[in-house]
Amino acid sequence: MDQAPGHPQESRGAHGLPGCYRHPDRETGISCTRCERPICPECMISASVGFQCPDCVRTGSGTGHGAAANQPRTIAGGTIAADSFLITKILIGINLAVFVAVLALGDRFVDETSLIGLAYSPQLGEVVGLADGEWYRLLTSMFLHQELSHIAFNLLALWFLGRMVEPALGRSRFLALYLLSGLGGDVFVYLLSEPNQATIGASGAIFGLVGAFAVLLRRMNLDLRPVGLIIAISVVLTVVRPGEISWQAHLGGLLTGGLLALAMVYAPRAHRNAVQWAAGAAILVAIVVALAARTAYLT
Repeated sequence: MDQAPGHPQESRGAHGLPGCYRHPDRETGISCTRCERPICPECMISASVGFQCPDCVRTGSGTGHGAAANQPRTIAGGTIAADSFLITKILIGINLAVFVAVLALGDRFVDETSLIGLAYSPQLGEVVGLADGEWYRLLTSMFLHQELSHIAFNLLALWFLGRMVEPALGRSRFLALYLLSGLGGDVFVYLLSEPNQATIGASGAIFGLVGAFAVLLRRMNLDLRPVGLIIAISVVLTVVRPGEISWQAHLGGLLTGGLLALAMVYAPRAHRNAVQWAAGAAILVAIVVALAARTAYLT
């Protein structure tokens, strides 16, 4: 972590925790979301995401060019927007619109857009799937639901997690994490499921948000039990409803979202954007390589 110019070097207490930058004798596990200096409860000032120190609040409250340069940032370096949940709302809207399309167009639409490795479709009268070059299914299947209970559960989870993760990451980073997590879940399905097994739903992307939520809780030294509860519920549902829940999509999304979130919130401030771009690119390359390997095997 780079030390901000003009600020004293942080001290470490008996328990290995840093001391507050204004009160060095007070150990703390909380840092300012803007400058990342340790702050004690007396110095914490609530912000839209986490806490800020008095200095950052003071320098960010002015007007003009200086204020713009000191604009508050999320813990991942994103811009703090007036509507902190805009991308979450848009994603919910897209899922609902596709659900209406499913109700209107029926099984043929589902057959044309679901995630499937390689199979003959009686509905379409031809061989279909990713291995047949239909790569668009990686994206369309992420927004596809057939049952009301399925979409209701997924969108409730998206609303809850989106309201936690999007403000912490910022819009562009949140959208990138959501889409890459969805792709990561799809790749695990493609690799580990039978090639003729059709899979639909936003679960991979949503479990990517679960992974990101866990990283954010750890980063802010908060209780991780909510994440454990979500994963436990998923495991129970997978056991009691075998064949109906894609554990492959859950696992792939969870790992992808967790890894990308680690890069986003733990990247050094001096090289934050470079580290985040490199992590996203590395995950995307791994996805492409896995897709190519599985496709070569199936064909």
